[in-house]
Amino acid sequence: MSSSPIRIADGIEAGGNAPLLIIAGPDVVESESHALRMARALAEIARPRGVPLVFKASVDKANRTSVQSFRGPGFEEGLEVLGRVKDETGLPVTTDFHVPAQAARAAEVVDLLQIPAFLCRQTDMLLAAARTGRPLNIKKGQFIAPWDTKPIVDKVHSVRDGAVMLTERGATFGYNNLVVDFRSLPRMRALGVPVCFDATHSVQLPGGRGDASGGEREFIAHLARAAVAVGVDALFFEVHDAPDRAPCDGPIQYPLDEFAALLDVLLGLDRVARSSR
Repeated sequence: MSSSPIRIADGIEAGGNAPLLIIAGPDVVESESHALRMARALAEIARPRGVPLVFKASVDKANRTSVQSFRGPGFEEGLEVLGRVKDETGLPVTTDFHVPAQAARAAEVVDLLQIPAFLCRQTDMLLAAARTGRPLNIKKGQFIAPWDTKPIVDKVHSVRDGAVMLTERGATFGYNNLVVDFRSLPRMRALGVPVCFDATHSVQLPGGRGDASGGEREFIAHLARAAVAVGVDALFFEVHDAPDRAPCDGPIQYPLDEFAALLDVLLGLDRVARSSR
């Protein structure tokens, strides 16, 4: 079933017959200079390939495993950085928020509002986000089935129609592990909404290092290729120029210097997959 497109920014859509959308960036805003450096590098990769790209970085990681974990610069300072990224690179930007009161303020800066997986069923979060008028990317919780996303979409549509994308990011499988059921992609797309695959969080090992989450970075490319072959409207990657030194979620961030080569493979697969729809 074809998904109804959502408009994210001028000339950038997800779903329908729109080109494959890439959402990419570091896990968290580390500094203004790092965010700008990453955004410029990703733009240089995407633009020659004609790939629409939304820059992603969290402003406040409110769900870290440990209270000592790095959370980022904070909500307001982080939004200021994303605003600078948007102004200087021309890229649309996205980030998540964690309480309903933050939705309207986040929507003043970001083009695409992200609902974190752990909060995907929180009615007040969804309604507050819907009321902003911004398109929403709702990450499917690790704890729900793909068909359980229909009531989530219905909550948003109770405020306004359209402008919802769902993201698959793996399902809890025992302790400290996630697996991906690729049947979830067409099942969620059958709801008529664009579907995104988060190739990096899907290889996370939640809490796998005791006071932090681990991950299996070596499987990111494999899962991304599989998702494109199944058929998706967008791909989500956390990308870092030095992932082993990243202050947050380093084990699941894809190396920047390898990203262009991966993207070329994925775009080739996407052309084949779309021809068979």
